[in-house]
Amino acid sequence: MLRPKALLPAVTAVTPQWLSERGLRAVLLDLDNTLVPYEAYGEAPRHLLEWLEGLKQAGVRVFLVSNGSPRRVRYWCERLGVPGFGPAGKPWFGFREALRRLELTAREVAVVGDQLFTDVLGGNLVGAYTVLVPPLSSREMGYTRLVRRLERWVLRSLNPEAFDPEGVRPGPTIKD
Repeated sequence: MLRPKALLPAVTAVTPQWLSERGLRAVLLDLDNTLVPYEAYGEAPRHLLEWLEGLKQAGVRVFLVSNGSPRRVRYWCERLGVPGFGPAGKPWFGFREALRRLELTAREVAVVGDQLFTDVLGGNLVGAYTVLVPPLSSREMGYTRLVRRLERWVLRSLNPEAFDPEGVRPGPTIKD
């Protein structure tokens, strides 16, 4: 249940071609530390907007599923130009609601996120194709920092060759 189907270096590695090769028609995206750094506000990074536009132009449906506050999720949905909701109650809830809203089956959808115990577990629970990416920033809630330790242990036991989520690279610049 905790094994992601793919480990990718960044969310933008999920391209229309990559999705098509796997028979996937939509992407359910986490927000914090997957698309933007935790607690970041401001302008959306240009590369992220271009990537999202490329997905949309290819006919890939994009939906944000976040445990963030309704205000934060609305803020980023507007700036990114994608639908979504929060708090989603991941891993137990949220993904089913997103599938219902998109009118798609789990086999047609990739769930992409930076956390094993919310994004990957939740995606696997509904039967979606799960993709784990490294977090954009080391800044997170205290609870998440604690869970990351267990996450690293699980990832190493599943795939010792996989990236180490502790090796965080700088996130995109967000301008206020």
